Amino acid sequence: MKTAAAALGAALITIGSAWTAPARAADPRHPDWPCQQLEVPSLTVAAFWAGPSIDDVGDTWRNDPTLSNLVLKISARRTPLPEAEKAAADFVTGPAEQRTAKAKLLIAGVFATLSGERTQVVAGIKRFAARQKELRDKITAELTTLRSDQGTSGDDAAASDRLGEQVAWDTRIFDERRHTISYVCEVPGVIEQRLGGIARSVQGKLDEGGGQ
Repeated sequence: MKTAAAALGAALITIGSAWTAPARAADPRHPDWPCQQLEVPSLTVAAFWAGPSIDDVGDTWRNDPTLSNLVLKISARRTPLPEAEKAAADFVTGPAEQRTAKAKLLIAGVFATLSGERTQVVAGIKRFAARQKELRDKITAELTTLRSDQGTSGDDAAASDRLGEQVAWDTRIFDERRHTISYVCEVPGVIEQRLGGIARSVQGKLDEGGGQ
């Protein structure tokens, strides 16, 4: 029963530490959200962009290959943010009316791209949380069986040892996932930072030229 007992102890420690910390940080409105950061399901343009309304732009930015390629480049996390901000500002050139039109198209494209990416990340985090809950429930059920099997002998003891090995494996997976999610939880904020930086650089270009 050594394997089963060891698995029982390790699992209790892991499950206990994993589910007390999130409970302190969770938003009561979203009890299943696994991140310390508050859950914000979706973004609004107004939170990042104080320039001319882009409501009339729609997805027309996709019709310009040069613009759509620029949007993809500066939205990608592999592009350093300072480089993305400069490229966005450099795009907003020409007379005031032209600068405004370019700015609106660019912001519409960047917002659609980054907010869409962020939505996918948030959905992925929620799927991750659901899988963790399922695994936690599985481990809890296995622990209940292990507790009831303590003190058995013969074939029952061998079965308990096999279950103990399964608990140990499931607990290891649970713990590894738990450490991974802390990095994933930072991604929505990173996306927001990029969106805000690009919007400010474009806004600054408009302000410099009085292109409101």
